[in-house]
Amino acid sequence: MLRAAGVGAGDEVIVPAFGNPEVADAVVQAGATPVFADIDPDTYCLDPAHVADRVTARTSAVIAVHRFGHRADLARLHDLGSRHGLLVLEQGESEKPYDELAQRRAHATYLNGKLNGVRTPAGHEGHTYQQYVVRVPGNGRPDRDAFARTLRSKGVECRVPVKTPVHRLPAFRRDAELPETERAADETLALPVDGAMTRKQLHRLVSACNALGGLLEPAF
Repeated sequence: MLRAAGVGAGDEVIVPAFGNPEVADAVVQAGATPVFADIDPDTYCLDPAHVADRVTARTSAVIAVHRFGHRADLARLHDLGSRHGLLVLEQGESEKPYDELAQRRAHATYLNGKLNGVRTPAGHEGHTYQQYVVRVPGNGRPDRDAFARTLRSKGVECRVPVKTPVHRLPAFRRDAELPETERAADETLALPVDGAMTRKQLHRLVSACNALGGLLEPAF
């Protein structure tokens, strides 16, 4: 799509650093330069205000990525694109069947009301809970990782959704100030919310999380 739109050498394309490197890699494959912008802390999608700050005379496009079932703020991004003559592209997530989405939302509602010691997802309208991502805020990566290790030891499947932001990977290393991206990479944890989960499994998940009583101290 970038090549078809004439994006290439000498152009800059604004992309999120919170996620996998495939979007930035696509920009490089088109011959352009990826420029990383920060995310909205609630949706984990591009923050239009920070995107605006990253626009230069070389900027030709913005790629918005919908994340974890949250939708990027396309209205504001398209408005920005109109004002600066930028192409606005989007990368979506694989859609799940309606019944699966309805069950995920029901499970998420249950977890939102029961979990403590973590910050539950912002329930924006239209959130599909492709992943149920909580925050384990603290003093950095060891706190979240210790929390995750303890959950796994109790039989709860969980994973870190973004281990390393793209701007910190060797192939794309940039000296960029992206505080919300960095914070999200250090604090986020994806908990199971599959539609096939039973109420007993959800209760066990809640019990395992709440039994920790908040953050664990990192082991030295």
